[in-house]
Amino acid sequence: MNTFDEYTDPGMLQDGELTLRFISFAPHQAHLVPTYHFRMTHADTAEDMGRINLRAQTNDTIERYAGHIGYAVQKEHRGHHYAARSVLLLLPLVRRLAIDPLWITCNDVNLASRRSCELAGAELIDIVDVPPSYVGYAFGDRRKCRYRLRT
Repeated sequence: MNTFDEYTDPGMLQDGELTLRFISFAPHQAHLVPTYHFRMTHADTAEDMGRINLRAQTNDTIERYAGHIGYAVQKEHRGHHYAARSVLLLLPLVRRLAIDPLWITCNDVNLASRRSCELAGAELIDIVDVPPSYVGYAFGDRRKCRYRLRT
């Protein structure tokens, strides 16, 4: 799990104009689990369009509130399904890491993120209240949609 040898070829992580560029494999800043960090970039111009990360370990917090995947698409690049497409590009790595199911969470009021989960093929399992002990609570997270994607 500490190597990234098979996934350094950008062609393996490309969908049309979208390319995922590997940044690092390091513990997630908030969730403290091993995490693959990527930038979403334009294949031709290398313009930065957002980010996505894959948390390579499962625990109760990941399954319930944080999810295995975290993404953000810059405002000017929204509407092209880059988040959903990026999730799909990461599936070979997810399978290699034997993560099944893959959990993706988002705030219940974030309709764009909910749509991204659905476009990636994930199924809404439930909506849970976020406890004050969860790190996201301090940033306003109160309810999380839990999506499951079978890999």
